[in-house]
Amino acid sequence: MQQGNPPPKWIARLLIALVMLSLGAAWAGDLLLAAVVKDNPLVLIALNPRNRNLAFASPDLAALPYYTVGFLRLVASDPLYFLLGFWWGDRALAWVERRSRSYGPFVRDAEGWFKRFAYPLIFAFPNNIICLLSGAANIKVRTFMILNISGTIVRLIVVRQFAELFDSEITSIVDWISRYRTPILILSAVLVAWTIFGEFRGDNSQLKTLIDLEKSPDSDETSSDEPSASDEAESPAAPPEET
Repeated sequence: MQQGNPPPKWIARLLIALVMLSLGAAWAGDLLLAAVVKDNPLVLIALNPRNRNLAFASPDLAALPYYTVGFLRLVASDPLYFLLGFWWGDRALAWVERRSRSYGPFVRDAEGWFKRFAYPLIFAFPNNIICLLSGAANIKVRTFMILNISGTIVRLIVVRQFAELFDSEITSIVDWISRYRTPILILSAVLVAWTIFGEFRGDNSQLKTLIDLEKSPDSDETSSDEPSASDEAESPAAPPEET
């Protein structure tokens, strides 16, 4: 496995399909929040284990299912994004720049100083972007996995303790969401539908640029401002300026 050297097409397609599956599950979790948060909290964190959902689900879950499902779902997508960064490097970073209006413009700047703070970032904030930057920065796989797994365990413990500390408040919020399940479901459906519509509508959407990663770098379009070598060879020499 060599950095910057994409794998065979079938592996690339499998990796990208798994990333899309993870994204789809997260969208489903956002959509079904009101429907499952009270009656099926385990389904909620299996679909989308963001901190909010972990806190909502914790009071109604025993420790074993909470930690098992939460851990497996949290770490499931992290190696995928690490491989995106490891195998595609600059092309993966360009994907992040295009997909995010908020942190996309800062990705290139972050790449320069990332290695200085990589270990604490991987431990404390092992999100998709940090995992992708880890791969692009050529962090060792073993180091990445140790930091990622230990950080995820600490995260689950902290959220669990937070949920126990504010048990009554969280239970009240969950009851309120369940009570107004129908209007919240409708609102969630509208928001998720708008998100998916945006993904399929634009050329710079997350899904479109993700699919483009598997294409060969040779297929990238060259800048129209910089003529190719063949164009320069075919172009007639400019006449000398008149004095």
